[in-house]
Amino acid sequence: MNEERLYAVLVEPHVTEKASILGDASNQYTFKVAKDAKKREIKAAVEQIFGVDVVNVTTLNQRGKTRRTVRGVTRRRNWKKAYVRVAQGQDIDFAVER
Repeated sequence: MNEERLYAVLVEPHVTEKASILGDASNQYTFKVAKDAKKREIKAAVEQIFGVDVVNVTTLNQRGKTRRTVRGVTRRRNWKKAYVRVAQGQDIDFAVER
């Protein structure tokens, strides 16, 4: 797999209160990923970029929220989320520059 694709697979880390609790408790991290990304592509990207061993990857398609505004009803875009579990004793530091 080429390096450009690996960097295109991971869009950004998804940092929320739930995601930080999962990171502390069970070595599980959350990422926004490309909509056409496969699990093995996500695993390879995380292993190469962050230098950790990935145990498993779980993905889900997150539907965009519907919002009511003064101008009518709008909808956010759909996106794909990946939960990545790393090996025991390893962690991912998002402050590290690539």
